[in-house]
Amino acid sequence: MTVLAKLIAVAAATTAALMMLAGPGQAQERRAPASGAELRLSYAPVVARAVPAVVNVYAAKQMPRNPLLDDPIFRRFFGVPGQSPDQMQRSLGSGVMVDPSGLVVTNNHVIEGADQVKVSLADKREFEAEIVLKDSRTDLAVLRLKAAREKFPTLDFANSDDLMVGDVVLAIGNPFGVGQTVTHGIVSALARTQVGITDYQFFIQTDAAINPGNSGGALVDMTGKLAGINTAIFSRTGGSQGIGFAIPANMVRVVVASAKSGGSAVRRPWLGARLQAVTPEIAETLGLPRPTGALVANVAPNSPAARGGLKLSDLVTAIDGQPVEDANAFDYRFATRPLGGTAQVDVLRGGKAMKLTIALETAPDTGRDEIELVSRSPFQGAKVANISPALADELHLDAAMQGVVITAIADGAPANGLGFRKGDVILSVNGQSIASTAELKRATSEAARLWRITVQRGGQQLSVVFGG
Repeated sequence: MTVLAKLIAVAAATTAALMMLAGPGQAQERRAPASGAELRLSYAPVVARAVPAVVNVYAAKQMPRNPLLDDPIFRRFFGVPGQSPDQMQRSLGSGVMVDPSGLVVTNNHVIEGADQVKVSLADKREFEAEIVLKDSRTDLAVLRLKAAREKFPTLDFANSDDLMVGDVVLAIGNPFGVGQTVTHGIVSALARTQVGITDYQFFIQTDAAINPGNSGGALVDMTGKLAGINTAIFSRTGGSQGIGFAIPANMVRVVVASAKSGGSAVRRPWLGARLQAVTPEIAETLGLPRPTGALVANVAPNSPAARGGLKLSDLVTAIDGQPVEDANAFDYRFATRPLGGTAQVDVLRGGKAMKLTIALETAPDTGRDEIELVSRSPFQGAKVANISPALADELHLDAAMQGVVITAIADGAPANGLGFRKGDVILSVNGQSIASTAELKRATSEAARLWRITVQRGGQQLSVVFGG
């Protein structure tokens, strides 16, 4: 074979391989390179398909004006004479177009508190965007482009459960605001649970370079589908050190579906039970060869868990045939199940294996009656609500808990300065038991020289005394 014939053969093989990589609907092929020519393959076809659907997200928040700026002498020495300096706080991130109508998914922390959001497309066009849905539990948000009158390129969702450690992935975003950038790496680990950031600890770890500005951008597999949303990095310098984390596409899909349905909050299944980790000591007690599964610590009456037969001290080992390594894994698997059906849960009870059927339904959220306390008291500036099943699930409270819980505290409010936190359950005020927001409002409307308050935080009761 002549040199020219060999070059043509290599080119044909390369073209065929690239077509395989870029072909729609193809599963990602996993094999070692068969020749030196295959090592020279390009990711360009995958990038060409994915890049148009990845956008830049710019968020701005109006900051409180410094009253000193009204002093002309102060402005003369520290500001611009006769003008007020910009009081906007700005953040930069990335996003992914997930619907042709102009629906974009990004990280919630990119747009949190923003008064203005703009989206810049890969072709440099800019659009004002409105926030359709925010979900702090997953750190995801969905935006909609305003005045959009065309169909936009999108990325399809991959089944993130099909990812394997060692798979090649691409990260696309806008690191440090330099412009759209593509980096590549592999899936370094799956189901990472010690990352923090979100309630659902089940991250994809990758060594594809991710830096500030990549948040909300796409993690793409070799079929050109969205495998995850890049969210966080582990770094001692602020830049990429080869440890990045992405929210799996199967979780992103749930949030986007809620936004498409017109909801202002994510609808996800409610178990109605609290699960805890299996420690080595517990594993030894249960006769397990290693710590695995999730132990049932609490079951709310009349919840899907209770109706399905789940009981205290049951060990959950799998859901719909997928092994459950810990409580975080179960939370993720259960939250990504479609509403309206059922889930098959494998449990060990007294050493005997059982299968239970759990209904997939949302948590009731009636009677919340959220109010803000404005009267002079230690709780001034706090928002409180009656504990509903939905709120207990959201704040990780015991499923059977009742009473009043702090849901938010304004910055600089007295309640914030005194150390109260979101999630504190208020048990009593000056000896009076608190069962509803109405009772708490009455108890804090009366002036007092001393305030004796009992709250529950993280399973512990705290009693404090404040001067009036």
